[in-house]
Parts: sequence; C-alpha cells; structure tokens
Amino acid sequence: MVPKKDEDLYQSLLHELRRGTIVLTVLSQLQTPQYGYSLVMLLEKKGIPVEAGTLYPLLRRLEKQTLLESSWQTDTSKPRKYYQLSETGKKVYENLRNDWFQMVKNMDELLKG
Repeated sequence: MVPKKDEDLYQSLLHELRRGTIVLTVLSQLQTPQYGYSLVMLLEKKGIPVEAGTLYPLLRRLEKQTLLESSWQTDTSKPRKYYQLSETGKKVYENLRNDWFQMVKNMDELLKG
C-alpha cells in the first residue's frame, strides 16, 4: 500500500501533467461544433475527464485568444453556445499537434532508457 503522503504527491503531479495537456485536448475535439456539456461528455467517454468548472473558463479564454469561434443555437428549448476552431485555431492546433508528436517521440526515447 502506498503511504497517503506519496499518493497525495502523485495525484498532485498527475493533475499538473493533465493541466499541461488540456488546451491540446480541447482543441483536438473542436473540429466540429460542440457545446460545453457535450464536450465534457465526449472527453469523459474518451477517458479524459474534465470538470465543467475547468472547461468553461478555458473555452472563453480560447475564444478571447481567437482560437475558437462561437455561435448560439436557439432553435431548441434550451439555447446553447457552440464552439469550433477558428482559422487561427486550426493553424495553432496543427502546430501544437505536430509539436506534441515530437515531444511524445522524445519522451518515449527518454523513458525507455
């Protein structure tokens, strides 16, 4: 059994690692329009749980940075704000994606020794 102190440290480090990948994670799923809750469910289904309290501020920040565009859909009983990659967002996502693959390759070599 792992001591609680070690488990707490591990959980903290894991949280940091996940936080470092959240932008790329979200951008990767916005090739098609998604509203906040649908994105939470989609990511959870893919094994990447994200709390709504983390996601919504991130979506607003990415929109402010012009990486996302949003539009309201009001044709249903509950209006929803949909987000999708902007043209700038598509370019930034592609660059981040390429850098990610290079980092994974480098980390794989490091971790395998």
